[in-house]
Amino acid sequence: MSPAVTNAFTNTARTVRVLQVDGPRRMRLTDLPDAELVPGRFRVDTLASGVSLGTEMSWYRGTNPALHAHWDAELGLFRPGEPSARWPVQRFGYMQVGIVTASRFAPVAEGARVGMTYGHRGGHTADGRAERAVVLTEDVSDRLGVLVAHMGPICANGLLHAAHDARGAAVHGLGDGVRGREVVVIGAGTVGLLTGLFARAHGAAEVVVVDPTPERLTAAEGLGLTALTASDDVAEQVKLRFRHAPGDRGAGVVFQCRGQSAALALALRCARPQGVVVDMAFYDGGADDLRLGEEFHHNGLALRCAQIGRVPRGLAPTWDRERLSRETLDLVRAHGTVLDRHLLPDDVAFDEAPRLFAGVDARTRPARGVVLRFPGVPTSADRPAHDPDPDPTHDDDPRR
Repeated sequence: MSPAVTNAFTNTARTVRVLQVDGPRRMRLTDLPDAELVPGRFRVDTLASGVSLGTEMSWYRGTNPALHAHWDAELGLFRPGEPSARWPVQRFGYMQVGIVTASRFAPVAEGARVGMTYGHRGGHTADGRAERAVVLTEDVSDRLGVLVAHMGPICANGLLHAAHDARGAAVHGLGDGVRGREVVVIGAGTVGLLTGLFARAHGAAEVVVVDPTPERLTAAEGLGLTALTASDDVAEQVKLRFRHAPGDRGAGVVFQCRGQSAALALALRCARPQGVVVDMAFYDGGADDLRLGEEFHHNGLALRCAQIGRVPRGLAPTWDRERLSRETLDLVRAHGTVLDRHLLPDDVAFDEAPRLFAGVDARTRPARGVVLRFPGVPTSADRPAHDPDPDPTHDDDPRR
């Protein structure tokens, strides 16, 4: 159920409710003026806003590097001086779905539901020439639509980097780096679980997800993935599980999706000799426990950073953000029910968002997939069925 579309041309001025961080661990809701609705723009009311806790907690805690240094986009360096971001932080979060209530930008029609990346707020007036809007069809719910503009492409881009490592510029599809191979995913947060499902859907021989949290491992199993509890001997378990030849054990591809240097160290330990670790995590701390003189050196490993701002060199423009969004839509349509149940299990009212972040920070609340709920939007009890085939082990992907 979506709020009714109303024509906003008679009054283009409005305020919107915004989730704002005033300083480390100081978050509140406030009302801010929205941009005017002028030619080239369109206006949305928010239906759902997904929370990506890994990145967003860095804004909440004040550890995001943009708050402490200047990002030089030309040189690709963080430099001393005026930081790139300042308090208060009024735009963070990149998993929004809204309904277009008015448009003065012809390609985006009134009444369309769109996936976007405008932060946690009750509405937004977008510059159609500068901001992406992925139009959602009726078979994609508001909740799962939060994945299509940015989160899904992050995960698809991880697979694309693995494919590029395997085939160079001759990449035909996301399965080229995982098909028939044993895959390990470190971290069962939203990025890890979605990446694992992408790998399974694109033909991985087995996908093992490693995480210390029982609830997250249960979610991994619900998605049809193999779950292993993070422990001192988990790398040994992986090596014993995957044998290729004498002296050649471990995962052919490891996706590192947990923002801790210890997780990256574990990812390197799980890889087979000359294997590749595709790093998709965001680190806002040090790396004292990362020992590059051990497995990284002795097994001749490769480490790739799959950052969403870049597809592998040589694959653009064939592979771009729009194509990665289409790949996400395909995954959502095929596996919507299990994604809804296991990847995004929690609904939280938008007004409760400051308490959500405080609870995650204090470890009194599980750090798992959350969708912020806005007035007039169905709760989890009202969710429709998305997946015509709810069996997560079934696979009819024609690309294999």
